[in-house]
Amino acid sequence: MSTHLGLNRLSDIDLRLLRIYKAIVEAGGFAAAEVELNISRAAISMAMGDLETRLGLRLCQRGRAGFSVTDSGQQVYEAILQLFTSIEGFRIRVNALHDQLKGDMNIGIADNLVTLPHMKITNALRQLKLQATDIGINISMMPPNEVEKAVLDGRLHVGAIPRLRKIAELEYIPLYEEESHLYCSHHHPLFDIAEQQGVISLVPNYDAVAPAYAQTAAIKLQYQALKTTSTATDREGVAFLIMTGCFIGYLPTHYATQWIQQGKMKPLCASHFRYTTDYAVIHKKNAPPNYLVDAWVKELIKI
Repeated sequence: MSTHLGLNRLSDIDLRLLRIYKAIVEAGGFAAAEVELNISRAAISMAMGDLETRLGLRLCQRGRAGFSVTDSGQQVYEAILQLFTSIEGFRIRVNALHDQLKGDMNIGIADNLVTLPHMKITNALRQLKLQATDIGINISMMPPNEVEKAVLDGRLHVGAIPRLRKIAELEYIPLYEEESHLYCSHHHPLFDIAEQQGVISLVPNYDAVAPAYAQTAAIKLQYQALKTTSTATDREGVAFLIMTGCFIGYLPTHYATQWIQQGKMKPLCASHFRYTTDYAVIHKKNAPPNYLVDAWVKELIKI
């Protein structure tokens, strides 16, 4: 890149180019960004060339070796996150001066919470939408650690995750206490054993699936009693393997209920093989005021 004196101002065109670059980075390359942006790869490539010329910086490497972000490109991406968070915060604050709730709220949620009977997240979103018909609600399903990162860097306003650790920069609002039991499917040899207490001594003899995502130390102890031979990155993956009849595994009771009612799954000695997981809503401490988030949290606490 040639010598560049920096940006004098940001135009609407610049903001469009920055949004395209943000989508490219988050998608992991030009090809994946085509679907997200709904524009051709040639148009994406042209936009990137324009942006790099405008900034006087090489933002990413692309070619046969694959896509990668340069050091300058990473710093620009982080600045973009701060910029768009500030723009959205400005819009929400100005709308609040007119006693209006407008704008977008970006929420990250860990998988398979929709079957919880309490429905706190859903009911609070319903009340928020009834108050503010002009808002946009954007939900992203992510692993808990990705939700934490996205809340910290401003991509998400709030998240709903299991409380496995405490991060100093985040605020935590208690949400759910989720119970999990050890399950087998109707194809599994343990399914037809009526005496559940006798199952305790048999469980270590059978293949089990364990989560590949983070768990608390107390939950990890539960898995030490199992013969873990396979893993899954989420609960749906755990359910897939349990339903083969070749594995046993832990699932939340609210998620397993659908198969229990169909007679396709049952808990193994529920009084012995069980644990609970605390869930919380998280948002960043000292973040710019966000009246949409405040209104949603207010409704959440009421429920």
